[in-house]
Amino acid sequence: MEEVKVVVAHQACATLRVGDTFLKIDSDQARTDVEVQAMAMAPIPTPEILWRKPPVLALAALPGTALGRLGRPSSAPSSAWAAAGAAVRKLHDAPLPPWPGRGVDELASELDAECEWLVTSGTLPADLVTRNRQVAEAALRPWTPVFVHGDLQLAHIFVDGDEVTGVIDWTEASQGDALFDLAVLTLGNEGRLDDVVAGYGADVDLDVVRGWWSLRSLVAIRWLVEHGFDPAAPGCEIDVLRARM
Repeated sequence: MEEVKVVVAHQACATLRVGDTFLKIDSDQARTDVEVQAMAMAPIPTPEILWRKPPVLALAALPGTALGRLGRPSSAPSSAWAAAGAAVRKLHDAPLPPWPGRGVDELASELDAECEWLVTSGTLPADLVTRNRQVAEAALRPWTPVFVHGDLQLAHIFVDGDEVTGVIDWTEASQGDALFDLAVLTLGNEGRLDDVVAGYGADVDLDVVRGWWSLRSLVAIRWLVEHGFDPAAPGCEIDVLRARM
């Protein structure tokens, strides 16, 4: 019998691996609907859908290995990071998905609420939150929407040498800011941003990327804590915030 490995699990969803098959179990089938449709539309490699029987979606494993993991040094060469940037650019140049993403006002409201919680709960020092709230302001500006992955963590991009073999976890795909994807991809790996931008092949406002690093980290911490993850682990979200001081 093949071993069942828990890849990730929390209150909302879980992903299991059985041999070369990943079983994604989600309490919200609207997220799975988005994932299935986004993978069908994406012009870059995605996992093969083997079958779907709600609440389970079965996906084939991708060849290659993840580009890296947040909080751990990535051993992937610069060429692999550049290939990731090129794949992201191809996605951003594709036709928009039919569902909109969040706007600036909604993001700003969420950011303010999370910053208040971080301080009043004693989770982070007020000066750290205030400084990063200022940095995050650069991301809160109008943008031309593109097809974004929405959760483009480096663990979601698989590579084999300098080739991107696939991108997983499309539940957050939507219309959004191109620089948000680039920021999530390089979160905690600031030294790789030049490689990603070189592969992306377009002018990138680095202040906006830094703004997204701060915004993403600030709004994620409460969710991470409540779902059993540790944003204070070395190289993770709280260290990203400290780097802005």
